[in-house]
Amino acid sequence: MYKHLFTLLVAMFTLFTTACARTKGGEAPAAPAEGQRILVAYFSCTGHTASAARRIVAATGGDLYEITPAKAYTAADLNWENDRSRSSLEMTDDKSRPALGGKALDTKDYDVIFLGYPIWWDLAPRLINTFLETHDLKGKRVIPFATSGSSSISHSADMLRAAYPAITWGKGLLMNSVSDSRLKSWVAESLK
Repeated sequence: MYKHLFTLLVAMFTLFTTACARTKGGEAPAAPAEGQRILVAYFSCTGHTASAARRIVAATGGDLYEITPAKAYTAADLNWENDRSRSSLEMTDDKSRPALGGKALDTKDYDVIFLGYPIWWDLAPRLINTFLETHDLKGKRVIPFATSGSSSISHSADMLRAAYPAITWGKGLLMNSVSDSRLKSWVAESLK
């Protein structure tokens, strides 16, 4: 009887530890290619892009890094209906490069960087340009992801590719309402 009880306990322990190693969606993280180090860097004001970034971390096992402005955006700063709001002024000026805040990041040890942002005026916020110009990403694979209330990721990703041709860009994904299976498939393709 004790032998059967012991076997049952071992089986339950194995099932429990396997389940704990899985992500929220029930799938194990996608395995990066041998030796690849993954970073999930994101900028978020309202939490939507932060949530998407955490899902990608769960799917990849990568490190999470929040891109923060030196001066946080207020609700008034984000009012896209006000032509004089901070975000409106930044987005209408191609040369605007808001200063970065937060902890310093060394990207040299990363091979793949998932780069997340909310879409503003059908573009990545200018803070993303600051991030790209502050870090040496030549030869690294950068995969954009975004959140948006109405835009697709296509135009913003195309503009980033055009502005930073030395970076190896992967196919981007708009994370609004993305299923776990679609996320897993995109991550697997991105890590090939």
